[in-house]
Amino acid sequence: MRQPSVNRARVATVSLALVVAASAAACGPEDNDAKGAGGDSTLRKGGTLTVLNANPQEDFDPARLYTSGGGNVPSLVFRTLTTRNRENGAAGAEVVPDLATDTGRPNKDATVWTYTLKKGLTYEDGTPITSADVKYGIERSFAAELSGGAPYLRDWLIGGADYQGPYKDKKGLDSIETPDDLTIVFHLDKPEGEFPYLATQTQFTPVPKAKDTGTKYEEHPVSSGPYKVVRNENDGERLVLERNPHWSASTDAERKAYPDRIDVRSGLDSSVINQRLSSSQGADAAAVTTDTNLGPAELAKVTGDKELAARVGTGHFGYTNYIAFNPKVKPFDDPKVRQAISYAVDRTSVINAAGGSSLAEAATTYLPNQKSFGYTPYDHFPAGASGDPAKAKELLKEAGHPNGLTVTLTHSNDKDFETSPEIATALQDALKKAGITVKLQGLESNDYKDKIHGAKSEPGFFLAHWGADWPSGGPFLAPIFDGRQIVEDGANFNTGFLDDKAVNDEIDAINKLTDLDEAARRWGALDKKIGEQALTVPLFHPVYKRLYGKDVKNIVISDWTGVLDISQVAVK
Repeated sequence: MRQPSVNRARVATVSLALVVAASAAACGPEDNDAKGAGGDSTLRKGGTLTVLNANPQEDFDPARLYTSGGGNVPSLVFRTLTTRNRENGAAGAEVVPDLATDTGRPNKDATVWTYTLKKGLTYEDGTPITSADVKYGIERSFAAELSGGAPYLRDWLIGGADYQGPYKDKKGLDSIETPDDLTIVFHLDKPEGEFPYLATQTQFTPVPKAKDTGTKYEEHPVSSGPYKVVRNENDGERLVLERNPHWSASTDAERKAYPDRIDVRSGLDSSVINQRLSSSQGADAAAVTTDTNLGPAELAKVTGDKELAARVGTGHFGYTNYIAFNPKVKPFDDPKVRQAISYAVDRTSVINAAGGSSLAEAATTYLPNQKSFGYTPYDHFPAGASGDPAKAKELLKEAGHPNGLTVTLTHSNDKDFETSPEIATALQDALKKAGITVKLQGLESNDYKDKIHGAKSEPGFFLAHWGADWPSGGPFLAPIFDGRQIVEDGANFNTGFLDDKAVNDEIDAINKLTDLDEAARRWGALDKKIGEQALTVPLFHPVYKRLYGKDVKNIVISDWTGVLDISQVAVK
């Protein structure tokens, strides 16, 4: 996830899974096939699920969406070659087949990946889904007028960097072959063992060429999932989905598709959303949110009410909030200064500023503390929960600053409890104890992003955060620490400007691995090695707390994105 904007009150996550053998009812699972979390009643088909969101579901076109894994609104309409296992917790961080019969078959060096589509797949109009449709859907994502999706295909596919999309280049991409209606083959520029994860991105959604209406396709995209779009107002502010009569549960083990109708209403204030979910009156009793968290004050109120507390879903997403250093800016070019700040940080005060331990967990590693990422515990600069100002002063003295120093910390003015004034002030107070005077530079959201992502404008000391596009160390470490991803003119995410051949080579070596468990182990080891350079100070990982209506059943929250999986929900 390329530096997403995530906050405590509203979270626009990239997308988000319960593997249950669905019975062969054409429009959904049988009435009696499961029991629901949050209630003892048997889950049944029917009813309307209301979704109350702060952010509209803009650009409802699979080419333009930046989502992976499935679990939110797009995955109800768009199926992809692979998706994530629809289970709670760590089991939900696994990639599983969706349109394809398996997660992909690589050649020896993982530069060629082959997929076979399941038989019997159809669109909402009953026409068959073919491999050529998947190829065309991917090619559309290269068109400039349909930009916005994940950038990996442009980087990974042979010829992808120069391809302009099917509207300008009718020949298509030679690196995607479709030898028959069920087979699709991808030829990559370099080994990519994590291609099955990439195949969860919405760009892998089939699009029938004859039904492509270009930039207007988002108004009525052709569904391959259990629901079809029947209403799309104000670019996703109001989105209504109804059953796709040609979707068959026999080809889809992941989506439960219990409700008959999904009514998405967006543009709401976060406090209004939480109030409506709390009250659960009328249609709001069967409502959820896919982008709004409980804030600290709201959580305190909910915790004191047993009925409300029983209606809070808790999730963990692979995401890290941290301090970033630019070693090109003095005094941060000196590793001892960076280490001193690492020792001076009081993580307890930072956690409190982020809303407390219910909403944030202390971090000493850059990788999130989940197995799928390769989490390897380490703390190179152990300062305890409250910091070690004495050790920090000692290092500053060694660095030639016996009387301390004055620095400027850049942060966002957004009230997001992550890169916001609350966190900056907590750090300012902690560093003062170590003799470091911190001046705060708060910027409005767009100015903040422009400044920290510009190679020429990047400050020396600032707050940042990163979330992975899929649960692996690769999309976490490579954008931030691979020297070949430094962008001098454009959005740069390698904030420490690290260009270490050993690190780059190890990234390449791990990318060749198709054994994802072994890859995870290697990512963890690499994280530990990079951490020694103190180019970042990990602060905390967020915890998501979200209310749902009193008539909502079957709450599934995986570690892929840490939020409620809308494809599993049933309503009373």
